[in-house]
Amino acid sequence: MGYFDAASAAPLHPIARQALQASLDEGWADPARLYREGRRARVLLDAAREAAAEAVGCRPDELAFTSSGTRAVHSGIAGALAGRRRVGRHLIVSAVEHSSVLHSAELLEASGGTVTQVPVDRAGRVKPSAYGEALRADTALACLQSANHEVGTEQPVAEVAEVCRAAGVPLLVDAAQSLGWGPVDGDWSLLTASAHKWGGPSGVGLLVVRKGVRFAPQGPADERESGRAAGFENIPAIVAAAASLRAVRAEAAAEAVRLRELTERIRARVPQLVPDVEVVGDPVRRLPGVVTFSCLYVDGEALLHELDREGFSVSSGSSCTSSTLTPSHVLRAMGVLSEGNVRVSLPAGVTEEDVERFLTVLPGAVAAVREKLGAPGSEAVVREADALVVDSLGKRCPIPVIELAKVIGDVPVGGLVRVLSDDEAARLDIPAWCEMRGQEYVGEEPADKGTAYLIRRVS
Repeated sequence: MGYFDAASAAPLHPIARQALQASLDEGWADPARLYREGRRARVLLDAAREAAAEAVGCRPDELAFTSSGTRAVHSGIAGALAGRRRVGRHLIVSAVEHSSVLHSAELLEASGGTVTQVPVDRAGRVKPSAYGEALRADTALACLQSANHEVGTEQPVAEVAEVCRAAGVPLLVDAAQSLGWGPVDGDWSLLTASAHKWGGPSGVGLLVVRKGVRFAPQGPADERESGRAAGFENIPAIVAAAASLRAVRAEAAAEAVRLRELTERIRARVPQLVPDVEVVGDPVRRLPGVVTFSCLYVDGEALLHELDREGFSVSSGSSCTSSTLTPSHVLRAMGVLSEGNVRVSLPAGVTEEDVERFLTVLPGAVAAVREKLGAPGSEAVVREADALVVDSLGKRCPIPVIELAKVIGDVPVGGLVRVLSDDEAARLDIPAWCEMRGQEYVGEEPADKGTAYLIRRVS
């Protein structure tokens, strides 16, 4: 198996497939109807809700099924903010939240509300005290993911929930990445999740609103799912989602031990096999199957294509991908290298042989990309009185970093290199390179075009 992108979508669990097929014949009718077909559908829906609630650790009547995890986040944030509108319109989020949370925050700001982003350390972890400092009299809601989707770092949810509870502020937890591994600890108020993250079918999300939490569903009124998710329930998919959640939970303890060993092997071996690599994320408090690293002097999109040709499917938070021209907001908030970023998220059932084959293929794939990028031409370098100037205007990262690396040895110790770049990723990647290579990042200054980044040679 070469599919190493389970954090995006896990392969359909065999139990999910069986439950889906079995419920297609019984779960097609309207569960709101009183005739026998409707009653059969209602039994399936109620049983699925009870199973999912047991896995979450909540009451069945606190849990609603939505059309996706993103919809659950949007509905949860909007409903919680509306329910506490008399308190104020201030929202707290971490800087590394999933885009669904950040997009909701942007919508609040556009409508006149205010948002505070809590920073993270280089491992991607928040400090509970930072949430306490961000709380205000008009804070309506705080949000925090249970574990990060890009680097796997687990967050101190219980501690943050305690801080928020003491201030009377509800905490919404995005548990999409962690719920398959176990319930979320702490006295949280709202929770969201997505079935395709744990091996259920896509198109099923969970929204949990604890009793006592002020919540006002937004949008036109609908009688289904306590008014929190409009539209006809996809009962076969819901049944499959609940069945697979129960199944993966039963396997979680043993599978977590196995996957942690495999990811630790990747974390340890990649820096030994590939030069100029930074492994990112908390080394201990992390999801079992996720490991993320970034490679200097590598185009992320090109590396993904190389690995795909070798039979491995991975994802990237690099600025050099087809979906974005800016670095991942997660890597940017952590202040780590973004270029040549690779996220490996192992699915259940992956073998030791699969991981070993990946480790065999990776060095050649990185070397091939670096060779294709080549060394910069000498015309890009100019000497000025106080510094060596590298003109990388119009060139996307990692080219500015490659050119910096090629010339740093041409200045004396204590000398300066000024890199001109108009690629936003350079603002993150050049300081990260300096930290990795033991050079001093002096700062940035305006230039006629783009930005000038100043680096002092230390060694």
